[in-house]
Amino acid sequence: MAFDIEMIKKAYGTMAERVDKARQLVGRPLTLSEKILYSHLWEGNPTQAFTRGKDYVDFAPDRVACQDATAQMALLQFMHAGKNKVAVPTTVHCDHLIQAKVDAATDLARAKTQSNEVFDFLSSVSDKYGIGFWKPGAGIIHQVVLENYAFPGGMMIGTDSHTVNAGGLGMLAIGVGGADAVDVMSGMAWELKFPKLIGIKLTGKLSGWTAPKDVILKVAGILTVKGGTGAIVEYFGEGATAMSCTGKGTICNMGAEIGATTSTFGYDDSMRRYLKSTGRADVAEAADAVAPYLTGDAEVYANPEQYFDQVIEINLSELEPHLNGPFTPDLATPISKMREEAEKNNWPLQIQVGLIGSCTNSSYEDISRAASLAKQVADKNLKTKAQFTITPGSEVVRYTIERDGFIDTFDKIGATVFANACGPCIGMWDREGAEKEERNTIVHSFNRNFSKRADGNPNTLAFVGSPELVTALAIAGDLGFNPLTDKLINEDGQEVMLDEPTGNELPPKGFDAEDPGFQAPSEDGSGVQVVVSPTSERLQLLAPFEPWNGENIIGAKLLIKAFGKCTTDHISMAGPWLRFRGHLDNISNNMLIGAINAFNQKANSVKNQLNGKYDSVPAVQREYKAAGVPTIVVGDHNYGEGSSREHAAMEPRFLGVKAVLVKSFARIHETNLKKQGMLALTFANEADYDKIQENDTFNFVDLKEFAPGKPLTIELFHDNGTTETILANHTYNEGQIGWFVAGSALNLIAAAGNA
Repeated sequence: MAFDIEMIKKAYGTMAERVDKARQLVGRPLTLSEKILYSHLWEGNPTQAFTRGKDYVDFAPDRVACQDATAQMALLQFMHAGKNKVAVPTTVHCDHLIQAKVDAATDLARAKTQSNEVFDFLSSVSDKYGIGFWKPGAGIIHQVVLENYAFPGGMMIGTDSHTVNAGGLGMLAIGVGGADAVDVMSGMAWELKFPKLIGIKLTGKLSGWTAPKDVILKVAGILTVKGGTGAIVEYFGEGATAMSCTGKGTICNMGAEIGATTSTFGYDDSMRRYLKSTGRADVAEAADAVAPYLTGDAEVYANPEQYFDQVIEINLSELEPHLNGPFTPDLATPISKMREEAEKNNWPLQIQVGLIGSCTNSSYEDISRAASLAKQVADKNLKTKAQFTITPGSEVVRYTIERDGFIDTFDKIGATVFANACGPCIGMWDREGAEKEERNTIVHSFNRNFSKRADGNPNTLAFVGSPELVTALAIAGDLGFNPLTDKLINEDGQEVMLDEPTGNELPPKGFDAEDPGFQAPSEDGSGVQVVVSPTSERLQLLAPFEPWNGENIIGAKLLIKAFGKCTTDHISMAGPWLRFRGHLDNISNNMLIGAINAFNQKANSVKNQLNGKYDSVPAVQREYKAAGVPTIVVGDHNYGEGSSREHAAMEPRFLGVKAVLVKSFARIHETNLKKQGMLALTFANEADYDKIQENDTFNFVDLKEFAPGKPLTIELFHDNGTTETILANHTYNEGQIGWFVAGSALNLIAAAGNA
C-alpha cells in the first residue's frame, strides 16, 4: 500500500468539483497543468480565472520533500516556526553528502563517519516533527519520491531544483528554496506566479538508439537554459503515451535545465504499470476513478495552439541521439554531427570517463539497456576504452539490478558501482587527478554540466547524453563515435558494430530490496531532543535577520559585477562545500567565489573600495560588513540559474549584501532572495549594466516608497565625480514587500506563531 493513501484519496475526492468549476470560470477546455493548479488553490474551490505570467496565486501543495544538503537549512528555519509537527506529509532524503571515490560500500561507510553529526541531526529533527526519514544509502531523493510518493494529479514542492522529476508520474512537482518549504510545512499557503504554458507535442515513437533523454536534450537546444522560465512544460501526443513512466521522469527532471517551473505528462497506462510495479496498485485504482481529470482535455491536445502560450512539435521517429555540452546543458549536438563539432571547437575526442545513473537516468529500464551494451563487450571481444561508473538511484533499483545480473555484467567490463547517492552529478566525486586541472572530456547521463560541476576541474568538458549513448561512447573511448553507423576494432583486429540497446521497462520479477532505508517518525515527537553543539563546524542554529530600518539605502558599494553565466554553482559551490550546508557562517566563505569579475575577468578577486586592494569576495564582503557599509551585487542574464540552493541567497544576506541587480533572474533564485529579505532587482534598461563601474557607489533614493509595480530609482556615483541615475524594476507584491520589511519571510512566520 502507498504512503499517505488517505491524503491521495482526499485530493482526488475534491478534484472533479474544483476542475469543473475552473473550466466554467475560464470558459474553455483546460490543460492538465491548469487542472492541477486550480485543484490545489489555497482557497479551495476556485472563484476566479487567473492570468498567466501575471497573477500571484496561493496554493496548497500535497507534500514536501527535502534532500540532506538543503534540509539542514530548511529544518533549522522550521525550528523557528514554533510548530509541533509538519502540516503536510514531508520527507528528508540523505543523498548529497556521500562522496564517490572508491565504491558503494567504502564511500557510504566513510560518509556515515564524516557526516554522522548531520545525519543524526536530520534524523532527530525528522523524528521530532513527524517527517519521514530516508537514511544514507536509501537513494536519491527524486528516484525515491517517484518510487514511493509521486501520484498523478498531485502537487508537491521540494528543496531541490530536480523535484520536477515527479512530473513523470503526472504531478506538478516544483523545486523551491527552503523558506518556501517551511511555509508549507508550517501550514501556510505557498505563493507562485500563475505560470505560462508550453505544450510539447510528441509524435511517432522512440526506437533503436534514441531514448527519452534525447527528447529533453533536443528541447533544451530549442528553448535554451532560460526559455522555460515562468512556464510549465506539458508533454502530450502519441509519442508521450508510448513512452515509459521513468522515461517521462527523465524528461521532466532535466526540464530544470531550461528554467521551467516544472514539466508534466498526463496519466496513462505507463504510469498505471509503474504504480503497480512499485507496490501502489491502490493509487492506480484511485487515479483510474478520476482519470479524465488527470490529463488535458481532448480539445486542448487536438488544437494545442489555442491553449498553450507556445507549442513545439517533435517527431520521435526522426529524433536522433544527442550530446549536449560542454559547460552548458542547452548546447545540443546530434551524435552524427559531434565529430565535426568537436574538431571545429578543439574539444578533446578521447573520453576519459563515462558515468551513468543519477536522479536523471537510474531507472531499471535505463540500467537494463546500458547493460545490454556492456554485455556486448565480452560477446564481441571488445575492450572498454574509458573508465565507466554506475550510480544507482535507489536501493530498490540497486538491489533489483544486482538480483537480475546487471551489476555482474558491469563488473566484467571493469565498471565501478558507486553508492545510491548523487555523487559525481553534484560534484561529490573525489576524482583522481582532478587537481591537476588537465583538459579532458567526460560523458555522463546526468543533467548539468557547468564548469567544475562534476569533479572541480574547470578544464573538464562534460557532455550529457542518454545512458545508452554514454555506455557506447565509454566503450569506444571516442567522443566522435556514432554507434548508429561506426564500427569498432575488437581485440582480434576485426570490425564489429554494437547492436541496438534493449531492455525492460520494468523488472519482470518485480522490484525488491532487503532494506529500502526508510525510518518512520515517532507518533509523538515531543520528547525527542534535537541537539546542536555550539562549537560544531557543520551545524549552526539560526539567528533572525534584522528587519529593514525604514530608511533609504545610501552609500552602497559594488561588491562584484558578475560577467556572463552566474549560476547557483558560481554563487555557492557544492562539492566539498556541502559539508557546511547547515552552518551559515562557514558556508558563507564560498559566496560568489566562482563568479567572474567583469573588470579583471578573474574568479574570486574583487576590489575592496575601503583600501583599494583586491581580495576574495567573501573576505572583502566581511570587511564591508564589519565597517557597516552596505553593498550590491550586479549580474547578467538568468542570474541564479541551476540548483534551488537557498544558500546562494542566504549567504549574501548574512554577510550584509543589500541588493542584487541583474538583467534577469532564474525563477527559484529570485524567490529565494525575496524570502530572505533581499532586494532582487532587474535593470529597467539592460544597457545600464554597462554603466556600472568598479568603484561605483549606489544610493537607493526612493526605497521608502517601495511598492508593487513601481520601479526603484538608483543614483550611481562614479569615482571620476560624475553621477548617473538608473531605474530598477522588481516583481514584488504587497506580501513580498512585507518579507523585505520584516527582514525575511521566516520572521513573519515566527511572529505569527508567537502572536
